[in-house]
Amino acid sequence: MDDALRFAAQAIREAECAVAMTGAGVSTNSGIPDFRGENGLWKTHDPADFHRSRFEASPGEFWRDRLDVDAARHGEHVAPNPAHEALAALETRGALDALITQNIDGLHTKAGSEHVIELHGSGERVVCDDCGRRLAAAPVRDRVRGGETPPRCADCGGVLKPDVVLFGEQLPQAALLEAHALAESADVFLVVGSSLSVEPAASLPGTAADHGATMVVVNLDRTPLSGRVEYDFRADATDLLPRLAAAVDGGAAARDSARP
Repeated sequence: MDDALRFAAQAIREAECAVAMTGAGVSTNSGIPDFRGENGLWKTHDPADFHRSRFEASPGEFWRDRLDVDAARHGEHVAPNPAHEALAALETRGALDALITQNIDGLHTKAGSEHVIELHGSGERVVCDDCGRRLAAAPVRDRVRGGETPPRCADCGGVLKPDVVLFGEQLPQAALLEAHALAESADVFLVVGSSLSVEPAASLPGTAADHGATMVVVNLDRTPLSGRVEYDFRADATDLLPRLAAAVDGGAAARDSARP
């Protein structure tokens, strides 16, 4: 693995455009359960309760059920882990141009990443379903706990909803278009903690590979892309990514010290 790690780091270091894409496996070590895993949230909650149609038909009940999910994913115990911090460090050093995430926990931003494309929105925000006003989610969740079901927009009286993609909703087109453009232009495409089983996000790495990107995958299990990637690390992201970031940084330092 050491040689593969070194060559993967070199590819990232030399890329004109390096892009990362992350899934639930990046955040599980922050204490956030995934949705579809063995102990995922859909084992204890019915996905139909979080469908767009239920929000429209019974927003108060939707919000009461949503609090249970949000408590597991947005509590005070949740904080960025070394994988989030390594990706933020790569961006700070100029080695990573953008980060596409399927996650809604907001931990990449909390870790310091700046160019983050949130394909499924963010549970850290709510949005008015009528006027589009966006607010921080935590105070709104407190209002729901206090009995305001559903919570309403102070500007127009519309119902507030989590600023995430519900079942029955499409991904935000601006984010999806930007993600596709990045996949097409990337010299290196790094996939971390994603099973690559949920479309349309799952197609992005294939798009990058089709356009000639060097592919780096970090995931505990095999993915549908495993047969066509240059570097396929079956490892915990919180262990592998700090080592990868250090190798990128160390190689840059060695290169700079060798210059006359």
